[in-house]
Amino acid sequence: MSNLSQIFYTKPSITQKEIDYATEAATTGWGAQCYEYITKFETLFKEHLGVNYAIATSSCTGATHMGLYALGVGLGDEVIIADINWIAPAAAITYTGAKVVLVDVLPDTWCIDPKEVEKAITKRTKAIIAVHVYGNLCELDELLRIGEKYNIPVIEDAAEAVGSIYKGRRAGSLGAFGVFSFHGTKTITTGEGGMFVTQDAELYEKVLTLSNHGRSKTQAKQFWPDTVGFKYKMSNIQAAIGCAQMERIDELINKKRLVFKWYKEKLNGLPLSLNAEPRDCQNGYWMVTIVVDEGVSFDREQLLREFKSNNIDGRVFFWPLSLVRNDDERFVKAGENFVSYSLYNRSINLPCYNDIAEEDIERVVVCIKKVLECSSNNEVKS
Repeated sequence: MSNLSQIFYTKPSITQKEIDYATEAATTGWGAQCYEYITKFETLFKEHLGVNYAIATSSCTGATHMGLYALGVGLGDEVIIADINWIAPAAAITYTGAKVVLVDVLPDTWCIDPKEVEKAITKRTKAIIAVHVYGNLCELDELLRIGEKYNIPVIEDAAEAVGSIYKGRRAGSLGAFGVFSFHGTKTITTGEGGMFVTQDAELYEKVLTLSNHGRSKTQAKQFWPDTVGFKYKMSNIQAAIGCAQMERIDELINKKRLVFKWYKEKLNGLPLSLNAEPRDCQNGYWMVTIVVDEGVSFDREQLLREFKSNNIDGRVFFWPLSLVRNDDERFVKAGENFVSYSLYNRSINLPCYNDIAEEDIERVVVCIKKVLECSSNNEVKS
């Protein structure tokens, strides 16, 4: 292993442009200039997305929390979300006092199943969060139809979906509001950080006030909070890095798609599937993921060990939240969620950072083939 270079599962693409912008913000971005890069970053992002309003935040989780709060989600309410997810959007629901209602996912996109959503709706349902997992796209037409039918807002968690496009519109721009993550693992990064976006002027004003400790932009009195808000603001230095990233956004998205193409070609013929890209949609392929076919003997831990012995970082597929939080009263499993429980242990994320080389991908694929072949041989012997 010591003779092999390390292949990370992810890392940001940072150039001299990001360094220069961050240095300038650290040098001059104070006092009257303390919001300049933040404003510029918000403008660049909303123009890219095609939305009217954007608010840079300290995290995607914070953006979700404020959006839910502004919609009036509170104690005793319910918010529906897919069982296969990272904890962040579910955690934001609990911050409001609402319960997290977990429904099953679709087997091809690994995103929330609209039919299961409709089954789970009650009089207490106040929102539906559609998380675009690993860049895969939720079935937004159907989810928005359900939302309109029951007068329930649909929220897009596009934390992992920069570069994904749903029928001509960018992920995050179709729901009541959208949220994004700029964590160091993401396609666009500010180290940590997020973005709240919406087309709704009234909702924007509410969240803008909440994001600054409840101080309205129209309030003339200094240090006068109009309400009790939150502290979810992004720093000017973070935003400076974000501006540099936005100036490279097409390059970053295109490389993600190229990395997926390499994997798809090299894994062709193996008993597994990868991230889905439905017709009329584009997947940003934030995290290239394989799901080994049902019925095929596969030990995820064995593959992780094989990666480790070849100095390759491994990353597991998200666990079902109902499995992780099965003793937490704030999390309610709405059905049997058979698909979610079938997926997680036969799936794994593959190294797919922006600067990965094709020969590195070859090394990853060799490990996958070895483990699958070994599993197949063991099946034959038994």
